[in-house]
Amino acid sequence: MPTTAAPVTPLAAKVLVIGHRGASALRPEHTLASYAVAIEDGADFVEPDLVSTKDGVLVVRHENEIGGTTDVAVHPEFAGRRTTKTVDGVTITGWFTEDFTLAELKTLRARERLADIRKANTAFDGQFSVPTFDEMIEFVAAEASARHRVIGIIPEIKHSTYFRGLGLPMEDKVLATLDVHAYTRVAPVEIQSFEVGNLKYLRGKLGKGHPNIRLLQLMDDAAEHPADEPSITYGKMMTPSGLKAIAAYADAIGPSTRSIIPLGKDGRLAPVASLVRDAHAAGLEVHPYTFRPENRFLAADFRNGAGDAARNEAGSVAEIRAYLATGIDAFFTDDPALGRKALDER
Repeated sequence: MPTTAAPVTPLAAKVLVIGHRGASALRPEHTLASYAVAIEDGADFVEPDLVSTKDGVLVVRHENEIGGTTDVAVHPEFAGRRTTKTVDGVTITGWFTEDFTLAELKTLRARERLADIRKANTAFDGQFSVPTFDEMIEFVAAEASARHRVIGIIPEIKHSTYFRGLGLPMEDKVLATLDVHAYTRVAPVEIQSFEVGNLKYLRGKLGKGHPNIRLLQLMDDAAEHPADEPSITYGKMMTPSGLKAIAAYADAIGPSTRSIIPLGKDGRLAPVASLVRDAHAAGLEVHPYTFRPENRFLAADFRNGAGDAARNEAGSVAEIRAYLATGIDAFFTDDPALGRKALDER
């Protein structure tokens, strides 16, 4: 393991546990039940991914294609909506939120996306509806009040340029939604995107009048590029000069965990990269994604012999601790209880 050196001090005053799509290791993702478990298990922030309906309502789904996360395929009335589209350069066949009104989406029920790995979650298939962003905020606000603690919200705007091209821009709707709820006018909010232009737009709109709202530049694999910036790769954005440019409009970056500690050819952790140090030098916090508790997703250092799909709680905690030693300021996890344990008991 590459963590024999002394731990690096984070830039943030407090390292935060972010419930990735709620507690998606334990309940179907992006359901109010998933957020409830994440909050119960100690998440500091919970994450809704945002897409748009045909009638312009922000709903919480990981992608606009919903064949894998709802029961739409068993609704004969929607069989004709199945189609093929190109979203951010990727051709996808399925059902898309922008082809449904909110009323139609509300007739669907959520299902587990990773059914082959998270078989226990399939017991909840059909129990939960697709929440709107408003409903998610109201739920978090009620939980925060009942628990007498602040719970942050970290929404991701999905496929911004794509939706704008359909006449369904989301950025102003996100800000308007945050402004209409008393809770999100004061609670910590961090808006994320893999794109660049929308974050710059939001920075201009926010100015200095929303001190509770921060911006997070997400980053994909080094060879990939933002959908709205094909001339620059994420790898270039992760260089010192690229990070300096990001710091002009964002407060933090969200790279993959393997951009911080890569994996070697043997699947084990390799030497720590310079990304956290370089980002901190530019004044940016680092909030990597995503820690998952199943063997399939762990570095080989931490797997056990229980099988690829088996939960490995000890391995997940150990892996998170290895990354905490690099000085990260927050982290996304599918199992906030394990994230809390790794952070609080290290």
